[in-house]
Amino acid sequence: MEAGAEKKRVISPKSKKRGRRNREIPRKEVPLSDDIEDISFSKDETLQIRASLLEWYDENQRDLPWRRISSGFDERDKRGYAVWVSEVMLQQTRVSTVIDYFKRWMNKWPTLHHLAQASLEEVNEMWAGLGYYRRVRFLLQGAKEVVEEGGSFPETVSELRKIKGIGEYTSGAIASIAFNKAVPVVDGNVVRVISRLKAISANPKDAATVKSFWKLAGQLVDPCRPGDFNQALMELGATLCSLSNPGCAACPISAQCHALSLSRQSESVHVSDYPTKVVKAKQRHEFSAVSVVEILDCQEMTGPQSSSKYILVKRPDEGLLAGLWEFPSILLEKEADLASRRKAIDNFLQSSFYLDLKESTRIVSREDIGECVHVFSHIRLKMYVELLVLHPKGNRSIDYKKLDKESITWKYVDGKNLGSMGLSSGVRKVYTMVQKHKQTEQATIPERRKKTAVRR
Repeated sequence: MEAGAEKKRVISPKSKKRGRRNREIPRKEVPLSDDIEDISFSKDETLQIRASLLEWYDENQRDLPWRRISSGFDERDKRGYAVWVSEVMLQQTRVSTVIDYFKRWMNKWPTLHHLAQASLEEVNEMWAGLGYYRRVRFLLQGAKEVVEEGGSFPETVSELRKIKGIGEYTSGAIASIAFNKAVPVVDGNVVRVISRLKAISANPKDAATVKSFWKLAGQLVDPCRPGDFNQALMELGATLCSLSNPGCAACPISAQCHALSLSRQSESVHVSDYPTKVVKAKQRHEFSAVSVVEILDCQEMTGPQSSSKYILVKRPDEGLLAGLWEFPSILLEKEADLASRRKAIDNFLQSSFYLDLKESTRIVSREDIGECVHVFSHIRLKMYVELLVLHPKGNRSIDYKKLDKESITWKYVDGKNLGSMGLSSGVRKVYTMVQKHKQTEQATIPERRKKTAVRR
């Protein structure tokens, strides 16, 4: 900043074009850096940052399973595959959560060729709980593409970008970490570190700003140890250079941090002011009625070991939670009362399964279990949950053979196996609610019997 410049926010023509999604959150005034396009690291800064950060990383890096895979020449394909899987899993997911998923995945599909033989249903089941299922669909498609093209794992950014689902970040991560290519990577952690190193207050979501972050990361990447350096930069952002409570005292590159320098000069400036925070898109509120349909075995239903099956419906192959299994449900236009929800569910069961609750089956019980909220990145879904227990009339099996298979895909799942299935976290929330309800009901049966005996 030039001497004497006022400490105020200047709105540039570019910033006026920012959409509502990325508008800045009002906060106290902080000194602005120069135009981001003119910012760069000097040669001395670059050398100091590389040396200090790599030394810190060698001493403090976390022991993670994808880092243990050898980078030897005969292990290059396996290393590339492991980095790919880990990076896709780590997108918008905590490291602590990913570790167990990664281990299970690699045990089941240890190489790219093993994964290419898997089905979408298999990978969805393995992925269940990680969210953002579009990522795993692209991972599977990409694996099949590589094998179909000869099976040799691509090593350069340009080759990797040709694979379905691999973008700028993932290609840079694989090329540098697995194949020692001197290319940068930029994720949220890297943006945070660089924005503080250079006190960049430009909107981090703006396209021009993002491009500049890639340029700056490219200046920093170490040509001899690019993979380690990129991991060190991300590791620093994930641990010491955190969003709201940065550990500047232990930071290996604090001497080069302009944001820290500014914070020492003025009490109104804090390191956590960088990068500039932007308003997230407002979540859309949606509502759905979920019917957990349990079918009792009519010949055993009176015994203590009654068997039962549940109906699961497969979601469409495109869109939110594509290809995953869920309980029968229907989206509602708005919040609805119990009668309206049941009418909607009845119509859905009739039209989708030819299941007429009045004629073909007898309702054993139908209970309103409650409601729960499941949050996606852009949707807040409120689910109204009911448990609908059915058994056939006259000891006849429920016949769904008339079902038009092209309109909906469904299956029976035994109650014993449902709990171990790979269900999405939203569906698992619903199932947990039902199980708790059943346990509560079961616990009250002796008490109800006791009260009945006293009245008699």
